[in-house]
Amino acid sequence: MLTEYEIAALTLSLKVSSIAVLCSLPFGIFCAWLLARVEFPGKSVVDSLIHLPLVLPPVVVGYLLLVSMGRQGVIGQWLYQWFGLSFSFSWRGAALAAAVVSFPLMVRAIRQSLEAVDTRLEDAARTLGSSRWRVFFTITLPLTAPGIVSGMIIAFARSLGEFGSTITFVSNIPGETRTIPLAMYSFIETPGAEYAAMRLCIISIVIAMMSLIASQWLTKKAQQRTASA
Repeated sequence: MLTEYEIAALTLSLKVSSIAVLCSLPFGIFCAWLLARVEFPGKSVVDSLIHLPLVLPPVVVGYLLLVSMGRQGVIGQWLYQWFGLSFSFSWRGAALAAAVVSFPLMVRAIRQSLEAVDTRLEDAARTLGSSRWRVFFTITLPLTAPGIVSGMIIAFARSLGEFGSTITFVSNIPGETRTIPLAMYSFIETPGAEYAAMRLCIISIVIAMMSLIASQWLTKKAQQRTASA
């Protein structure tokens, strides 16, 4: 049985990761479509900026979020003054940090799925009088759905394991920002709490393995669907 402390960390992690994925999904689909279907000047720069969180140290990502989205940050100060919305030192900030770090993985999965869609199907629908929006929602999006689901699962798993940017941006506050990785960090620093840290480690491994297996299965199904189309 899980302890109350472990349940709180697990519940918060699931909440933060779910919100991070759901809120970033529309932007992920748009960016993936932009990179897969549109040619424009500076496309390589935009592609690099989207994938930058993959290569930056997580602490750097957290610091950039702090100076931009913190209560005294460039954007965060405006959000707090006009809407009373604060990201720093709250679960909302943890969700934002998780979304930023996992966003490139989501975009990559959706983009690969979009590139595998036969554009002749879209062209045929447009020649029959369908608008671009209707073609997108009735043909492109359904054919891309396995990649979207796969991207969501990968981003969810990555969000669950986020540590560096989270602790830098929103600190390690019990019940508010202490997700599973931060709870493990607290246990590791506490003498005699190695067993509790190991329990959380096993929970993280199980969730990550389930997510990866589901992602691989969906990717395989998407490839088979594309091949038979």
